[in-house]
Amino acid sequence: MEQKQKTLKDLNLLDRFLFSQAADDPDTMRDMLEIILGREVVLKLLPQTEKEQRTHPLNRYVRLDVWAMDEEERIYNTEVQKEDTGNLPKRSRFYQALIDSNLLKPGEVGFQRLNPVYIILICPFDLFGYGLYRYTFQMQCKEVPGLSLQDGAVRIFLNTRGQHTEGVPQELIELLRYMEHTTEEVSAASASERIHNIQKRIHAIKSSEKIGVKYMQAWEEKILEQEKAREEGRQEGLTQKLKELVEKKVQKGYAAEEIAEMLEEDIETIQKIIAEL
Repeated sequence: MEQKQKTLKDLNLLDRFLFSQAADDPDTMRDMLEIILGREVVLKLLPQTEKEQRTHPLNRYVRLDVWAMDEEERIYNTEVQKEDTGNLPKRSRFYQALIDSNLLKPGEVGFQRLNPVYIILICPFDLFGYGLYRYTFQMQCKEVPGLSLQDGAVRIFLNTRGQHTEGVPQELIELLRYMEHTTEEVSAASASERIHNIQKRIHAIKSSEKIGVKYMQAWEEKILEQEKAREEGRQEGLTQKLKELVEKKVQKGYAAEEIAEMLEEDIETIQKIIAEL
């Protein structure tokens, strides 16, 4: 089924391309973090979009949407997730583990130098079903109520479609609505100067011919990667089917040459499959 491409002007901040382009600007990233966390954030380093994290060249890696560090050396990984893949809690655990694994230098003995880490996932759905705009998780002791592990790790899940406003700053509610409906009209309806500033950045992005070309190139690369993956899947399926046919012929006592002739395959391929059986 052919995918329909959204135009750049129709993207919202839950689309990874627009989110990364916006968050690449340190003022925009700071404004978002300050609204989400409800405190001042002074960034020490420029935000890094699609930052690769892995523990070993052969291990699973991820590309973090936006990675940032403030002057207190607190690390923020902020992600947008449009679909409920069913694995977001464990994915957030994996993100945290990968970030932690890259914080200490080889041979470092103490763990006190581990930075505080915030994993923030922004979604247009309620992952936990309580109607909240914000779910904040920190390690707590089951046996002693109120006892926190204080390991410096915080995971925040934001729901743009929350229903209960109690205890949630109005500015955060407006930001979440704006992220799902990233338009001039929604921005203008907000009283937040920070949201207005974010909208100025969005307007500049959507008006940029250079970014428009970059968006088209990113879309074309995505389509090519999907086509390549489908072709690899087809080839893998054909290979598996061939192995099953060869195995059946071997069990019936046919020689490699006979199998190659019956299946119209070259003898080297059949011999290799037989050797693997």
